[in-house]
Amino acid sequence: MPEHTFILNGESVTVDIEDDVRLLWVLRDVLGVTGPKYGCGLGVCQACTSHINGKAFNPCSVPVKDLRPTDEVTTIEGLPATVGGELHPMQEAWLEYDVAQCGYCQPGQIMTAVAKVRQAREEGSEITEADLDEIRNVCRCGTYHRVREAIVAGAKKY
Repeated sequence: MPEHTFILNGESVTVDIEDDVRLLWVLRDVLGVTGPKYGCGLGVCQACTSHINGKAFNPCSVPVKDLRPTDEVTTIEGLPATVGGELHPMQEAWLEYDVAQCGYCQPGQIMTAVAKVRQAREEGSEITEADLDEIRNVCRCGTYHRVREAIVAGAKKY
C-alpha cells in the first residue's frame, strides 16, 4: 500500500493506506482522532469540519492521496495548541453559552466558527451577522441561536 505523510495537530504522521480512502477514515480509524464526526460523507452536514492549512474543510470528502507532506491538518483535538492554551477561546465560549446538547456536531461547529473568524479578520473586519449566516453546519438539536452567540463571544476573546 502507498504511504501518505502530512502534519496532524502539529506532528508529522505517515499512514500506509490506499490512495482513495477518505481522510476522515484515516483520522478516525487509523490514527484514532475521533473529534471529527461522520455525518453524511458528502461534506454537507459538516460534522467532520477540520482545518487544512488554517482553512475549514471536510475530511469526509478528501481522499488521503490529495494531501501533501507539508499540509497541516488541525482537528478539534489540536485546536487549543493553536493558541497555546488548554482550550481555544471558541471552546471556552461554547462552554460559557452552554451550546452543546447531544454534542455530536459541536467539534465541526467550533472548527467552522474559528475558520470564519479568521477569514473575517484576514479581510480586515470582525465577525458579522452576514458571516454567521454563511455557516451551514447541521445541528439536529437546533442550538443555532446559542451557536451564534458563542461565536460572537469567542471571537472577542480570540
